[in-house]
Amino acid sequence: MSSKNQVVKAVILAAGFGTRFLPASKAVPKVMFPVIDKPIIQLVVEDVVAAGITDIVMVISPFTKEIRRHFEPFAALNELLAKSGKQSQLAELKKIENLAKFTFVEQRPGRIGNGVAILAAKQAIGNEPFLLSWSDEFFVAQPSRAQQLINSYQKYGGMINGCMRFADPIYGGRFGFYVGDRVDKTTIKVTDLVEKPGIGQAPSEFGSVSGAVLQPEIFTYLERADRQLAPEVELYYNTYGLMPMLQDGLPLYAVEYTRCHYFDTGDKLGYLKALVEMGRQHPEFGREFTAWLKSQATLA
Repeated sequence: MSSKNQVVKAVILAAGFGTRFLPASKAVPKVMFPVIDKPIIQLVVEDVVAAGITDIVMVISPFTKEIRRHFEPFAALNELLAKSGKQSQLAELKKIENLAKFTFVEQRPGRIGNGVAILAAKQAIGNEPFLLSWSDEFFVAQPSRAQQLINSYQKYGGMINGCMRFADPIYGGRFGFYVGDRVDKTTIKVTDLVEKPGIGQAPSEFGSVSGAVLQPEIFTYLERADRQLAPEVELYYNTYGLMPMLQDGLPLYAVEYTRCHYFDTGDKLGYLKALVEMGRQHPEFGREFTAWLKSQATLA
């Protein structure tokens, strides 16, 4: 494998206000909400680490600094756990601290959009390809969702965007859809991207979902758009990064995730579904919880 195909850095976007969860998200960042006993964002981090990522750049804001505390050492708590003989809990915290080398950068105020968040990571990423993830969506997959993206990058090069198949017309109002030429049963070489075409208007079944492998050239394209766009225009990485790169001849591939379960915790219903499904799968109490759910359905 050539060094140019090695992806060891990831950018996780975690600067949002989480307004859909107010008032709960006023003091606690939405991505720190627990799924059983792990914050959502820890599940995202574990996914990328399972793919061999060693360096994680976390894009935060002044309102999401609590995320940093979760991944950095908490000396007083570690000491308390050690003195109390709670070795398993101490080991778990140490494991979190050592998941990766974490760098925390703040998204600049002013213009909004995921492209602005990505630009905040430019210095930390340097001239290397990197994995991009959102902090409020996670997958249970084999191999991991991040590994699937990296495998595709190593096979095809170029830029890789993760997708799921959406045949239901309703999803045309929620996701962007890729159009292109099939190169294998789960991959297309992209010729166009249609952002949220509308219900029943999707041009394909390849809906863009959570995750990409991007090349460092994207920073140049986003910086150019940032200079040219009016201040009130949102800077989207798809519209002002991927598509101009594609038009300039840089290859872009859309890859369907396989053997995966997608959890979108960005809204209340999605978060509730994640809690229930992860609870059912939990090795400690999953069977008991499932039996309880069935009993409640019988009562209803």
